[in-house]
Amino acid sequence: MTTKRDSIAAELRRRINAGELPRGAHIAQSALAAEFATSITPVREALGVLQAEGVLTSEPRRGVRVATADLAQVRTVYLLRQLLEPYAMQRAIWGMSPRDLHEVEEYCARMEASERANDPIAFSDLNRRFHFAFFERCGDEGLRDEIAALWHRYPWDILRVLGYRRAEAEVEHREIVAAARAGDLERVAEATRQHTANSYLALAEHLSGERGDDPFPVTAVVVS
Repeated sequence: MTTKRDSIAAELRRRINAGELPRGAHIAQSALAAEFATSITPVREALGVLQAEGVLTSEPRRGVRVATADLAQVRTVYLLRQLLEPYAMQRAIWGMSPRDLHEVEEYCARMEASERANDPIAFSDLNRRFHFAFFERCGDEGLRDEIAALWHRYPWDILRVLGYRRAEAEVEHREIVAAARAGDLERVAEATRQHTANSYLALAEHLSGERGDDPFPVTAVVVS
């Protein structure tokens, strides 16, 4: 059963990811309570959930606001995604049926159509559906939930404005599907790793203004 807290948190995530609530925007608790026809308690609970995820931040005398995208935090989320997602994909394809694979191919086709229609919000929604079509089949709800929590913390609203990444992602999605159809566990893991890395590198360049290196390989670690 979805609670008021969960409904409010989900709607705020959607608005942030869609760019309807920009980075730094103030969250008016009383307005949310009125909108959702509820007391202030579930609103505060929802805001607490999003603050724990790093989506919102609370500052003295400034109230609750949409958190700015911090590159160090984004890097940490990326590193954790690289640890979990390739493994989850491998677990998923082990038991995917032809019907399941057809479903993810349909998501690919619909993403490509949304790109042609220049609809980045639809593309972003379909992108999530594509990935979670795999993660939902990884055979472990806890693993799926950990990945979902990381996705909540990732600044998809910023990545969405990088139009060139959508075209690149389409090719990468097709490679993931081809690897899944072949039942090639190592190939699907590598395709997922590369896809996630390319997404992070584009986002990091946008945030920093510099094209950096992939921080995931151990050889990229700088020991001070």
